[in-house]
Amino acid sequence: MASYRIALNFEDGVTRFVECRDDEKVLDAAFRNKINLPMDCSDGVCGTCKCRAESGAYDLGDDFIDDALTADEAQSGLVLTCQMKPSSDCVIAVPTTSAACKTGQQKFAATVARVTPHNDAAIVLELDIEGAAAPAFLPGQYVNIDVPGSGQSRSYSFSSAPGEQRICFLIKKIPGGVMSTWLERAEVGAKLNLTGPLGSFYLREVHRPLLFLAGGTGLAPFLSMLEQLARTNAEQKVHLIYGVTRDLDLVLVDEIEAYAKLLPNFTYATVVADAASSHPRKGWVTQHMPEELLNGGHVDVYLCGPPPMVDAVRKHFDESGITPNSFHYEKFTPNVVAKEAA
Repeated sequence: MASYRIALNFEDGVTRFVECRDDEKVLDAAFRNKINLPMDCSDGVCGTCKCRAESGAYDLGDDFIDDALTADEAQSGLVLTCQMKPSSDCVIAVPTTSAACKTGQQKFAATVARVTPHNDAAIVLELDIEGAAAPAFLPGQYVNIDVPGSGQSRSYSFSSAPGEQRICFLIKKIPGGVMSTWLERAEVGAKLNLTGPLGSFYLREVHRPLLFLAGGTGLAPFLSMLEQLARTNAEQKVHLIYGVTRDLDLVLVDEIEAYAKLLPNFTYATVVADAASSHPRKGWVTQHMPEELLNGGHVDVYLCGPPPMVDAVRKHFDESGITPNSFHYEKFTPNVVAKEAA
């Protein structure tokens, strides 16, 4: 008997993972894991358990009525979790909060394995997970990391791919910053508490070309996505534009280059905003998005960067008259725990 991993994404950004057998309905698997998904009849009659399947293969059977789920709704990806039986891993968007489903954020512990500074721009933090199970997350998601002794936490996207016992983060180095200061003296073996995964910014199923736009340490989630694409032998074209303020802010370019050699359809470009730079491509990422990359709108765009960059890209799309098939973005601001994603 096969079982599959079901990611339940709630409106408040919390993601919970459950294992669901191929002969089991998703609603029952969630209840078995003490997650009370919305429901009333559980017989495919009321439609209360309606959610959206964002990826994966499944069977809805024919034991539900049209008033609960119309053929057009099913065609668009809506599902009744009381009838849905998976035949692969799935991602499901739940139209309510985790609290309403009597579940919440997961917490786990890790120990510092390595801290690697990159100029004065960034720090790579590598953590080993305590216990047997590697944390489950979707490529692009983030966690909140408690900063020891501060009573504060900071949000960082995974730069490593799911399923690894060692997880990695690319952290902007901020003089006097709470996490940056702690990392300056952090020792191997130091313990950290993490909460997550969180966020609606993650790699969806790939059906068309991808355009990745990274600003500074917003590169982190794309490294996770690229590793996932490499593992699944993705065939669609992928182009990354990595923009920074100064030459010294260009970090982990060697890792990007490694993916360019590993993924035959992956290309990338680096851009430096500093006018005094000798970099071959200067300016903003919006100045280095040729029309062919936008593919007439037949493209899925992912953007992670500071708010001014996100706003500039959104304005660029509005002014160009090109609407991507989908546009997923995440804003981040140093020292702010909450993230905004769409």
